[in-house]
Amino acid sequence: MPMFARPSRLTFILLCLATLSVAAFEKASASPQHGISMLGTPALGPDFEQFPYANGSAPKGGRITFGVLGTFDTVNPFTVRGIAAQGISPPLGLVYQSLMARSADEPFTLYASIAQTIDVPDDRSSVTFRLNPLARFSDGKPLTSDDVLFTWGLLKEKGKPNVRGYYSKVVTATAPDLHTVIFDLSGANDRELPLILALMPVLPKHKTDVQTFEETTLAIPVGSGPYIVSEIKAGESITYRRNSDFWGNDLPVNKGLYNSEEYRFDYYRDANTLFEAFKAELYDIRSEDNSTRWATGYDFPAVKEGRIVKDPIKANTPKGMTGLVFNSRRPVFSDIRVREAFGYLFDFEWVNTTLFDSVYTRTNSYFEGSELASTGHAASQNELSRLAPFPEVLRLDMQSGEWRAPKSDGSGRDRTNAKKALELLKSAGWTLSQGEMKNTVGQKFEFEVLVVTRVQERLALNFSESLKRLGISMSVRFLDDVQYWRRVGTFDFDMIQFTWGSSLSPGNEQFNRWGTKSRDREGSLNYAGASHPAIDAMIDWMLSARSREEFVEATRALDRVLLSGFYVIPLFNSPDQWIARSTSVKRPEKVPLFGFSPETLWRE
Repeated sequence: MPMFARPSRLTFILLCLATLSVAAFEKASASPQHGISMLGTPALGPDFEQFPYANGSAPKGGRITFGVLGTFDTVNPFTVRGIAAQGISPPLGLVYQSLMARSADEPFTLYASIAQTIDVPDDRSSVTFRLNPLARFSDGKPLTSDDVLFTWGLLKEKGKPNVRGYYSKVVTATAPDLHTVIFDLSGANDRELPLILALMPVLPKHKTDVQTFEETTLAIPVGSGPYIVSEIKAGESITYRRNSDFWGNDLPVNKGLYNSEEYRFDYYRDANTLFEAFKAELYDIRSEDNSTRWATGYDFPAVKEGRIVKDPIKANTPKGMTGLVFNSRRPVFSDIRVREAFGYLFDFEWVNTTLFDSVYTRTNSYFEGSELASTGHAASQNELSRLAPFPEVLRLDMQSGEWRAPKSDGSGRDRTNAKKALELLKSAGWTLSQGEMKNTVGQKFEFEVLVVTRVQERLALNFSESLKRLGISMSVRFLDDVQYWRRVGTFDFDMIQFTWGSSLSPGNEQFNRWGTKSRDREGSLNYAGASHPAIDAMIDWMLSARSREEFVEATRALDRVLLSGFYVIPLFNSPDQWIARSTSVKRPEKVPLFGFSPETLWRE
C-alpha cells in the first residue's frame, strides 16, 4: 500500500478502538495505589512492613490442628454443590488467594497481594489491577491477567449465586497486557464493587475444567497461596503443607502469618465427640459456643495441668444477628403480626438464667454493639427522607430508636407478654380454642424447627414447651450436617436458628441476605424470605455513601427496616469470643479489630 493511501474502514475502526483502549488504560492507571478502603484511606502507608497484629518474628514450623463439626465432600469452595473443606479459600486462604488481602484491623481495607496496585477513579466507575509479576501457582506456572479474566468469567457463570450477582455488574473486563486487568463498572453505582473484585480468588486457567467445574471434587487443587493440599481423607480430615516455593513469602500482607509448616482440619460428626477430642488434646484450637460448657466444662486434666488454656478474646466488631428465623415463604409465618407475636413468647430472661448461666446479653439490632445499630438512635432527617416512600415498613418505635426485644419477668410464664402475643395472633386470624391455636378455617397452628447441634435442640425444646401452653405445636427435628444444610439451602424448613455475622463495613452481602432477588434464589442466605423494595433501597444507599456519616445513617436505616419486618426472634450474643487453645500454640498480644485470627498463630 502506498505511504499515504487511505486505510480501509476495518483498519480505521481497529485503530480507533486501540486508541480508545490505550486512553482508557492510561486514564485508569494514572494513580495506582497499594491499598483501598471502602470509606476514607488505608491506615497503612505504601511502605508498611507487616500488619500491626502479626508477629513478624514468629517461628516457623510444626503442625496446628483444628477440630471441625460436620463433614466435607469437595475442595471446590466456589460453587453451590457440596460442603467445602475448611481453609482452602479466603478468609484463611491457604490454597487460593484473592487479588488483594483484607486487613483484620480495619473495617474494610485491602492491601496489595496478587495485585501489586489498584487504581480507581473518584466515582469508582472502573478498577484497574496491576498484577505482581512474581505471582505463581503452586505448579510453578505464572499467574497472569488471563487467569484473572478466566476466573471472573467462570465465577460469573458458574459461581455461587451472590458472586454471580456481583460479577455481572461488570460491563467489560479487558487485559491490555499480561499483568494488567481493567474492569469497566459504568452504571453500577456501587462503590463497594471494586473491593469485591479485589477479593476475587484467582483460579489457574490451565488446570480448571470448565465442563466439570460445578461438580464436587476431591482432586488436589492448584492455587497461588502459601500452602498445598498434602492429604485428603474424604469427610474426615484435610492437611495442608507449606509450599516451599511460595512466591509471596516476603509480601507485607503475609509477614508473621501462616507460620505453621502444616495445618490440619479434623472433622467430627457431633458436638460432644468434638469436645471430647479436644479434652484428649487431639486438636489445638477450639471456639466454644456452649455457655454452660465454657463456664463449667473446662476443668479437665489438660486445663488443670496447664497444657490447655482458656483464652477469651474481645472483638470490637458488631455482634451480628443470631435468631430463630421465620421462613416467611411458609403461610404459617407470612403474616408479620404472627412473627411479632412469637417474639413475646420467647422468654430470654428465663432462658439466659436457666440454660446459659446468664452469660449472654440480648440482641436488639442486626449490627449489635456498634455505631451502626439503630437502637438508641432516633432516625436522622436524612434517614427519614430516604424512608419516606415506604411508610408502611417503619414503626414509630423503630423510627425513634426505642424498640427493644420484649422483656419478661423471668418466670418462664410471663402472662403480660402472653396476652400481647394472643392479641397479635387474634388480629392475624388465630384464636385459642379448647387448648389449640386455630385459624378461621379450623387449621391448627403447627410447624417444625430444624436443629443441627444439641445446644440448638435444647433451646428449641424449651421454646416448644412455652408455645404448647398457647396451643401452638412446634416439633423439633435434629438432622445431621449434610441433611440440614441441604434443606436449609433450598428453604425447605419452617424455622431454624442462624447467625448472620457482621462487620463495620456491611455491603453487597446484604443483598444476598435480604434482597428481593435473593428471596427465591436457592443457596442465598435470605433464609427469612425477606422481600421489600425498602430493603433494596437502603442497601443501595449504603453502597453509594461517600462519607462515614452517611454510611452509618444508611446502615441504621436498613437496620430499622429489618427490625420492623420481624423476620427473626432475636436471641443473644457474647461479649467475647470464647477460645481455648493448647499452650504450645501462641498468638500475638495485639488482637485485631475483628478478633481471633487463626493465621496469626504459631507453635512454640
